[in-house]
Amino acid sequence: MLRALYVDFNSYFASVEQQLRPELRGRPVAVVPMLADTTCAIAASIEAKRFGVKTLTNVADARRMCPEIVFVVSRPAVYVEFHQRAKVVVESVAPIAAVNSIDEMWIRLTGRDQPRDAAEKLALEIKYRLTQQLGQCITSSIGIAPNTFLAKTASDMVKPDGLVVIEQADLPHALMKLKLNHFVGIGRKMLERLHDHGIKSTPQLLEADVAKLREIWGGVEGERFWQKLRGEDVLQRETQTSSISHSHVLAPVERSHAQAQAVLSRLTQKAAMRLRDGEFIATDVSLYLKLRGGEKYKNHLRVDATDRTQTLLNAVQSLYEKLMLERAVRVGSPMAIGMAFSGLRPREGQSLSLFDAQPNTEKLDRVVDQLNLKFGKNTLFWGGAFNAQKSGRMAIAFNHIPDLVIEAEPAEKRLPNGVKWPKPRGA
Repeated sequence: MLRALYVDFNSYFASVEQQLRPELRGRPVAVVPMLADTTCAIAASIEAKRFGVKTLTNVADARRMCPEIVFVVSRPAVYVEFHQRAKVVVESVAPIAAVNSIDEMWIRLTGRDQPRDAAEKLALEIKYRLTQQLGQCITSSIGIAPNTFLAKTASDMVKPDGLVVIEQADLPHALMKLKLNHFVGIGRKMLERLHDHGIKSTPQLLEADVAKLREIWGGVEGERFWQKLRGEDVLQRETQTSSISHSHVLAPVERSHAQAQAVLSRLTQKAAMRLRDGEFIATDVSLYLKLRGGEKYKNHLRVDATDRTQTLLNAVQSLYEKLMLERAVRVGSPMAIGMAFSGLRPREGQSLSLFDAQPNTEKLDRVVDQLNLKFGKNTLFWGGAFNAQKSGRMAIAFNHIPDLVIEAEPAEKRLPNGVKWPKPRGA
């Protein structure tokens, strides 16, 4: 029985840019955080991928692989806006069960939509409406299967613009030619664990019994994986926000420790605002730093449960200073900076620390949030971010689609001169 239809947009960021900028259509395009040889691609167009350019390909390498490539600075707010429009289009065909990322969503098939012919007709209708209402560059690969895991797997089997159906009767032979890392849940570390247990190919994975996979995964997740491979409709675990994070690749003019700390202050203030907007408090603060040459550093600090900007700023700053003292970080140029709040709890019903050395700035934080929402993100800010007001632009992580109200700067939604949002055909 077919239960899931998975929609995966092809080369999403680059495709949006090609749709909005006709001069880019048919050309190899790489979306980058900034125009600098030291950064890397965060997305590549279908044309660029044919030359071997992909996500995380260094700009210099991409230029060597494809001399004709065009580099475009990312516009996260535009991609979020397009995502919202795409959701409306898909919802006009069938209800969306869940959005997995900015370029992936799935539909639960029920009743008359479960037969293969009906499911394929639904998929073709989604493809048609996306192209008609968002533009010819917005294509998708769709997978249909007995569960979301296999539907996602199927959506990755033919790109771009694919449509693959895996029925129960097709298992397991439909999966035999896939590589182990094709499956969601098998990353680098899990691949190493599988190899350590003698599983080096998909046929070997499919032949392994449930006890073997429980052993490899270290518990029930191995059993769940075994079930998913066989088309069983394994209930997805409820997800909740586990962390709030921001990171920034530093431009050449920002590659000093003073400027990196200013950027870090801005990122922390944005994250604190998101924390309060979600009605969370945090108990853990982490700092990530990458230096020229590739050295990476990470530090972590446990704090009393809080959502206060000044307290969190002090925690992040102390982590940076500790790295400077303990790791001789000061000798290298910072290339990228990031921070995260974790150990999140709902604020409601929680008591904040009675021993917080910082003054109670709860009312001040709320007022700052309200003014920044009304008049723009840089209306009011803590002084440490003064030299970073053009840094720390909105970014999109796999599991976080930014809120345009909370996170976007006004300029980030701006389209190039003369470019307008596409209108549905016939409008």
